[in-house]
Amino acid sequence: MNDVTRLLSAIEHGDPQAAERLLPLVYDELRRLADRKLAREEPGQTLQATALVHEAYLRLVDPGGERPWEDRVHFLAAAVEAMRRILIDRARDRKRLKRGGGRRRRELDLESLLDADAPADDLLDLDEAIDRLAGVDAQAAALVKLRLFAGLTVEQAAAALGVGRRTAERDWTFARTWLFGQLGPRDEPA
Repeated sequence: MNDVTRLLSAIEHGDPQAAERLLPLVYDELRRLADRKLAREEPGQTLQATALVHEAYLRLVDPGGERPWEDRVHFLAAAVEAMRRILIDRARDRKRLKRGGGRRRRELDLESLLDADAPADDLLDLDEAIDRLAGVDAQAAALVKLRLFAGLTVEQAAAALGVGRRTAERDWTFARTWLFGQLGPRDEPA
C-alpha cells in the first residue's frame, strides 16, 4: 500500500491530519488536471486552476462527505468529477435568471429611439416615460425634452431652463437613469 492509499484510508477513518498530509502528495497532479479542464472552458473564465484544485480538494476531504476511494487513481477520478461539477455549477450560476439568464445587456440609447427607423412603440414608450418623469421631476423632464427633441447640449438646455450647467448635468444623469429604469434594459438572447 503506497502513501496516498494509506492517507486515503486514514481520511476515511476520520484522521483530520491525513487530509493535510495528502494534499502535497497529489497537488501537482490535481493542478495538471485542473489546467486541462480549464483549457477546454470558454474564454473569459475567471476561475483559476489553483482555486479549482482547492475547491475540489475541499469537497473531496469534507469531513461529512462520503469517501469511497480505493487508491490514488480512484481518488484522482473523484477529483476530476468534483472539478467537473464545480465548473458545471458555475456555468449554471451564470445562466440563472438573477444573473441575466443567458442574455446580454445592450445599452439603451435614448437618442436612437427618435430615429426615423425606430419602432413607433419605442417612441410612444419614451413619451409616456417622460410624462411620468414630469410627475417626479418637472425640470428633469423639461431638460430631457430639450436634449432629445430639440437637440440641445447640456449647456444650451441649462441656459434655456435658466439653471446652472452642473444642475443640468445632475438632472440629465438623474433623468437618464430614471428613464432607463422605466423603459427597462434592452436584452437580447445570448
